[in-house]
Amino acid sequence: MILMKKTLWTLLLLLGSLTAFSQSYFKDGLSSEWHSQKREELRKLMPTNSVAVFFNNPVKNRTNDVDYIYHPDTDFFYLTGLREPNAVLVIFSEEREVNGGVADELIFVQNRDPRAEMWNGKRLGTEDVMSELGFEQALLNSDFGSKSGINLQDFDKILTFSLSEGIEESSNNEPLITMVNDFKTATAYPDKLTEASAQIYAMIKNSDLETSDRVVQMLKRYESQYPEMMEDPLVSSYMNAESPEKRMVVKEEMPEQKLDITALASMMATLREIKTPEEIALLKKAVMISAVGQIEVMKAAKVGMTEREIQGVHEFIYKRYGAEELGYPSIVGGGNNGCILHYIENDKRDLTDRLLLMDLGAEWRGYTADVTRTIPINGKFNAEEKAIYELVYQAQEAGIVISKPGTTFQEIDAAGREIINKGLAKLGIIKEGESHMYFPHGTSHHIGLDVHDRGTRNPLQEGMVFTIEPGIYIPEGSDCDPKWWGIAVRIEDDILITKDGAVNLSGDAPRTVAAIEEMMRLPSVLEEWVLPEID
Repeated sequence: MILMKKTLWTLLLLLGSLTAFSQSYFKDGLSSEWHSQKREELRKLMPTNSVAVFFNNPVKNRTNDVDYIYHPDTDFFYLTGLREPNAVLVIFSEEREVNGGVADELIFVQNRDPRAEMWNGKRLGTEDVMSELGFEQALLNSDFGSKSGINLQDFDKILTFSLSEGIEESSNNEPLITMVNDFKTATAYPDKLTEASAQIYAMIKNSDLETSDRVVQMLKRYESQYPEMMEDPLVSSYMNAESPEKRMVVKEEMPEQKLDITALASMMATLREIKTPEEIALLKKAVMISAVGQIEVMKAAKVGMTEREIQGVHEFIYKRYGAEELGYPSIVGGGNNGCILHYIENDKRDLTDRLLLMDLGAEWRGYTADVTRTIPINGKFNAEEKAIYELVYQAQEAGIVISKPGTTFQEIDAAGREIINKGLAKLGIIKEGESHMYFPHGTSHHIGLDVHDRGTRNPLQEGMVFTIEPGIYIPEGSDCDPKWWGIAVRIEDDILITKDGAVNLSGDAPRTVAAIEEMMRLPSVLEEWVLPEID
């Protein structure tokens, strides 16, 4: 970062904070035609005479006058390819007259500004958004609202996401805040509308005589989590109605809502869970870079290193290959720290003879990998570590073997849990059939533009890319023999489903005990990289 003279300080204040906008449009990323096709696919899922409104992410402040590197909302990016803030995408279910022309979509973007671009990089502006991103009509974000030529009340359904959370106040977010406020005014957006309240209303509205009993049971489960919703007179009346017939009377009293903040999530999950060949190519690159990171760390790891040093080796590999970002904060946990599932402090300074759990993923052209390996920092598993590792490996193998079109996430999870539960009992860590918290998380999730990507829990289909990641974590102080304490093992791989079954995209990173120990005996390219000591 350039150190500025005081005479420039006033200019900086006028331009706004030091915002790290991500302005790169990669030639080897997704094409404008690809994004356009995704907008067309969404249009086919939308109800007749509906409009979908997507706001891009706000800028987030890191500290004082420095902001975080900008990352677009992944739904917005999926549909547009735009990586700039203060933008809105509007998609119509059918073509309609807008501003004297015919359109089925509009995008509103920030204006070109030479002074702002001098500090934060080029903006596309309306002309380049049309020429480079393939939009037929692009307007300035200052034209959103009454100047847009769109009357939202003309639509039967207005689809968007929850806007209940406030946007961080800053000059960088002023255009977005204005657009959100204009949208709320035009749609009479309720002050207390949340995803939870919308889901509750939708459950009631979609119920009938046969399903109303089940809906009441579901509402009772919501009662402790969302007590304010139960104070709603219509919800309360529905729950306390004496019969299904009386519930239907309450249901008919509920007003029709044009505004829908839940439907888009389902539509986008349906689109995003099946990856196209273009997406799979980007994911493969992200996964391969991440796998190489695991391999090089296995070679470089040795007693005395720090967690942060290990993290730095991984992330250096990512940058060496040109990955633009991390898919998520790096998790590097030595010994008992590995028992903390989302441990990101990575501040243990002296790794001795314990296991090291490393959960990291490179982001390549917007798509993120998610690869975990667990290694002995001294290069050799001891007997207890090996026993636990073998259980996790067998559980993962069982999940990979059955993964094919038609398999469910529940079946993959069950296959692994059966092996782990029987194995823990055989080792004397739990009693046969005893419930426990040594495997506290799910086994699989989709990956893509998000590390926990949008998708359904439907059976696997060709083109899905997801993780299989069983784990065993035995924190210090657990109710078992202390020889097991502090052992944490997770193995996570990224799996592509083809018509023939599962392909392990991250399989190049060693997974077996023997392969890991063999890799750790190999020399590292970093061994000759000696830095001067700093007190």
